[in-house]
Amino acid sequence: MARKIVDLSIYLENDIISDPVGYQPTINYFDHNETFSQIEPFFPGLQKQDLPDGEAWAMEKVELNTHNGTHLDAPYHFHSTMNRGERAITIDEVPLEWCFQRGVKLDFRHFPDGYIVTKQNVIDELERINHTLQPLDIVIVNTRAGERYGHNDYVSSGCGMGFEATLYLLEQGVKLTGTDAWSWDAPFAHTAKKYQQSQDASIIWEGHKAGREMEYCHLEKLHNLESLPATGFTISCFPVKIRGASAGWTRAVAILDDES
Repeated sequence: MARKIVDLSIYLENDIISDPVGYQPTINYFDHNETFSQIEPFFPGLQKQDLPDGEAWAMEKVELNTHNGTHLDAPYHFHSTMNRGERAITIDEVPLEWCFQRGVKLDFRHFPDGYIVTKQNVIDELERINHTLQPLDIVIVNTRAGERYGHNDYVSSGCGMGFEATLYLLEQGVKLTGTDAWSWDAPFAHTAKKYQQSQDASIIWEGHKAGREMEYCHLEKLHNLESLPATGFTISCFPVKIRGASAGWTRAVAILDDES
């Protein structure tokens, strides 16, 4: 039986609108001809021409926040508490068992940008794909945002998961979820319009805030979800171990067993 690995991660790169203005990653590249001054102090007397082809090393200087690129959010990102009052765990405390489990994909690409997915929407989609959730299933949500990555409207694209929809997943034993959109919640541009009309602060980040009730993590800015079946794959998404952090970058992948 051969295994197929599908990359579910976006690049960390310059000049792609993957985050709101002011939150983008910055990468400075140094090639082999630019770094002799970095290596020379380790070896006093070394001359550039002493090195093969006169080349030193390649290196990059990267400026990031923990929510750039494809990343895993810890409960601490959502709120200071979880499980109705417990201290929220940080990314270095997330159980690794949560990060390597059977995957389930919910296809919500038909919902318009800014739509808030309901509990009933989740139930209907699980019925459509004929799947009963099991504890520790990793549930990922395919939205319209996936096809907009690399375009100027990516951050404002896709539907979001509502409070009740998120809580329903957690009540089934799910500990880790994910989306190909910028946020698990609806894009802020859409929520802001609703808030201006209602002045109801409970709609702000409502999916994330389900973590106050029950512990969970989620992946954001996944990619290639449209290439996956609804079930029949495993997700690996171990986060970088940053002490006390709210999130960690991950090279998320799906592992499919090819029985052909």
